Amino acid sequence: MVYAVVRAGGRQEKVEVGTIVTMDRVKSIKDGKVELAAVLLVDGDKITTDAESLAKVTVTAEFIENLRGPKIHIQKFKNKTGYKKRQGHRQELTRVKITGIK
Repeated sequence: MVYAVVRAGGRQEKVEVGTIVTMDRVKSIKDGKVELAAVLLVDGDKITTDAESLAKVTVTAEFIENLRGPKIHIQKFKNKTGYKKRQGHRQELTRVKITGIK
């Protein structure tokens, strides 16, 4: 069983071939292909963590869609001062499918 832990939009995700990952928005996508940086690679009993070996590893993904995450509500309130503030946020996301780990 081969899997990798990759950096995907500020977080780390455990991926295998065929895994669908939702990560922060990727702006420059060439031909629908995305390359992700590997942090750890597990190939059966062999575990690779050193930077020199991981520089040779490529994890490729195929672009599926751009989407937006759920809306979160931010509310601030201070008692007895009349201060209240309300705002919302929706994160820009990209969904990709892992196509290869080499």
